[in-house]
Amino acid sequence: MIINKNEIPSLLDKLAAEYRVMAPVKKNGLVEFAAIKSGEEACLTYANTKKPGKEILFPQSEELFNYTVDAEGVRMQDNVDPTSTIVFGMRPCDAKSLVLLDNVFKNDQYEDVYYLTRRNNTLIVGLGCNEPAATCFCSSMACGPFSKEGSDIFLTDIGEAYVVEGISEKGKELLAKLGLAEAGAEARAAAAKLQQEVKADGTINIEGLSDKLGGMFEHPFWDRLHEKCLGCAACTYLCPTCHCFDIADEAKDCNGCRVRNWDACMFPLFTLHGSGHNPRPNGKARWRQRLMHKFNYFVERYNATACVGCGRCIKNCPVNLDIRQALADIRALD
Repeated sequence: MIINKNEIPSLLDKLAAEYRVMAPVKKNGLVEFAAIKSGEEACLTYANTKKPGKEILFPQSEELFNYTVDAEGVRMQDNVDPTSTIVFGMRPCDAKSLVLLDNVFKNDQYEDVYYLTRRNNTLIVGLGCNEPAATCFCSSMACGPFSKEGSDIFLTDIGEAYVVEGISEKGKELLAKLGLAEAGAEARAAAAKLQQEVKADGTINIEGLSDKLGGMFEHPFWDRLHEKCLGCAACTYLCPTCHCFDIADEAKDCNGCRVRNWDACMFPLFTLHGSGHNPRPNGKARWRQRLMHKFNYFVERYNATACVGCGRCIKNCPVNLDIRQALADIRALD
């Protein structure tokens, strides 16, 4: 199917009448996903959002439940969000990251009702990348500028219009309701050409990397990797696949709530035990954990690399630590 770009605002208005629509919006010079009331708010001419799209399903801070204690006992109220949501214009790296997070929040040991309720009630409209940034390396991470994994509907920008593809069943069902025009042969050919030709740094070789990392826990390489790291955790907070969190109970008198907040393995307090012992007491141990988790532990647990090559960690690191160089250095080790 096909839709002209000047028709997008009215399409979003139509969707917003029935769904909560989350779209990239420009605020204070940055682009982030936000609920829109008007289709004119959406900004689809962007490289990538500052914060990853995972925040829609796994908020940076969320109240899980609240409680009240009174003469009748304890009353609890879960804050599960069942709102039907459409995420419009998500880049392929972020859409793929949700597929990876699905493994974490639903597996043989644990099911997270807060994430899964949002996930089941959310439809993802992916948007291909015609011009990947210099920091992007998704083509090396089983993803790519036009990867459709994780999207229910996929848009390809061919200039004055988008070629629209239904990917999942619920995506195809929504498209059937919208009544868009069929794409002509010329438009389909233009979309196919872009999808075939546009790449984002596919030179990083991760074949066999997990096995290599599995044998180098005590390697001297870790002694120097972390040396200029400030421990700010920008790399983990802005990563679409990082999922560490902390849980805190907040109470006043007889009322309270339980809150989940993003946390990061790059923080020294993250693994501090109540005894005072910290098994990751320094930057070396924390940087090793970050790389081992993404390229070894996650691979062993879920048979997938916990990185989609979005490049946020490279772009936003204040001391220019480049994960691509770290991976290349590891491959070069004897």
